[in-house]
Amino acid sequence: MKYISSLTSSLLSVPGQRCVSILGSTGSIGTSALRVVAKNPDSFHVLALAGARNMELLAQQAIQFRPEHLGVLDVQGAQSLASLLPKDYSPCIHIGQSGYMTLATLDQAQIILAAQVGAAGLVPALSAAQAGKVLCLANKEALVLAGHLFRQACAQSGAIILPVDSEHNALFQASLGHGHNQIARLILTASGGPFRTKTVEEMTKVTAQQALKHPNWSMGAKISIDSATMMNKGLEIIEAVQLFGMASQDINVVVHPQSIVHSLVEYTDGSQLAHLGIPDMEIPIGYCLGYPHRLNIGLQALDLAQIGTLTFASADPIRFPCLNLARQALAAGPGHLVILNATNEVAVDAFLHNRLPFLGIAQLIEHMLTTTQHTEAHNLEDILALDHNTRIYAQEALGRLNAH
Repeated sequence: MKYISSLTSSLLSVPGQRCVSILGSTGSIGTSALRVVAKNPDSFHVLALAGARNMELLAQQAIQFRPEHLGVLDVQGAQSLASLLPKDYSPCIHIGQSGYMTLATLDQAQIILAAQVGAAGLVPALSAAQAGKVLCLANKEALVLAGHLFRQACAQSGAIILPVDSEHNALFQASLGHGHNQIARLILTASGGPFRTKTVEEMTKVTAQQALKHPNWSMGAKISIDSATMMNKGLEIIEAVQLFGMASQDINVVVHPQSIVHSLVEYTDGSQLAHLGIPDMEIPIGYCLGYPHRLNIGLQALDLAQIGTLTFASADPIRFPCLNLARQALAAGPGHLVILNATNEVAVDAFLHNRLPFLGIAQLIEHMLTTTQHTEAHNLEDILALDHNTRIYAQEALGRLNAH
């Protein structure tokens, strides 16, 4: 096992408040991060916030934290945002992908929280790594698409990547202080989502509304659907390979409905270290923002006696084929990982808009993985081109499926 980056950076030893840029501040991770920051006002200065389409919320956040920089997707969003800000506050508003890249590489920024959803977060996150920043990475798709580019960037720039995903944050914490040659396996826990006990027949009839009701976590729509299909766990297997340098066969998944054990590291003597906590994303976010120190974020402590029982079961690949599809894509090479992720994003969106049945998500992904021929993904240009083309072909395949 060889972690993706070093864990030493001069940015972590700068006295005073840490300057933070949050990309995706209006999403579930971004709003949780700002709650952590608000609880620790002496520890952080919010330098930049970037949102997508929720200008009202972005304006509220901007008024509260008064960052010098804001980011939006387009000119219309910038105009809307500017109209919502008070006259005595005039931040620099950055627009589009280039604007996000600027926010990720600002000289004053020490910590970049990459919380955008999906492939859209790749370029800004990679820019932060290339600039040598401390990158708190909540965007698993960035590593799925371009893990090798992040590893190269960290080696060249000295950037630190800290995993925000609760599972990988747990693995990170449970592996600290142990030699890489002492680790035998990584064990990712999965809640099983809302359909953990349903049969395949029952899952043919589930609706988007049902799939969005995660039993334990409060998450955005795309991540909630990924949890329901367990594609999120497939992507997390890939993310763990990229982060920790482990072989995929040494990364296991176990279903743990209570979401208290967030993941485990197994050592060569057969023992396992686990990270436990209530299911609240403020815990891993706070750990990353404060690293290597722990913040007081004021959450309820875990009470095992009150919980009473923790249960575990094997993940069923028959009912949740996305797990095997992720492993197949990983074995096939970087280009297939791009196809896997792009098709999944298309399929999830189609399911949310009632254009694809729930089980059709895995079927569309399998179709694209087996039929796409051009899979070059050596550099960023290759990855972006393949991502773009896959989305076009997946939409065409979706149209053919719906026609039948």
